[in-house]
Amino acid sequence: MESGAGKHWTEEEVKALLSVWSEKNIRKQLHGTLRNKGIFIYIAKRLQELGVCRDWKQCRAKYKNLKYEYRTVKYAHNSGDVTKTMKFFHDLDAILRYEPVTQLAAEENGRCSATETQLNTSPTAESTQ
Repeated sequence: MESGAGKHWTEEEVKALLSVWSEKNIRKQLHGTLRNKGIFIYIAKRLQELGVCRDWKQCRAKYKNLKYEYRTVKYAHNSGDVTKTMKFFHDLDAILRYEPVTQLAAEENGRCSATETQLNTSPTAESTQ
């Protein structure tokens, strides 16, 4: 049960993952990257430096689960259900709130090009991270 995504994560391990995930360069690489094995290998190495022994598959599985749970709670809150909650919601909100969203922008010649914008930005948003 040691290998794969089956072993439970401790609170300290999740906090370490969130601290690595919150780094701007990691967030940037994770956003919109479909083939991200290399990023998670790097994250696993960074976690080992912090004393957390997890392989890249476990890191990716936990990343996906946390992101899914966050979006579920966020959707519930946006729908008016504030009873739904999760342990690291505020940490994840700080990480995922500023995730760039690709939008199509019309160019002068009538074509569309993809541009990245950020949601919910405020003057102090990046300075607090």
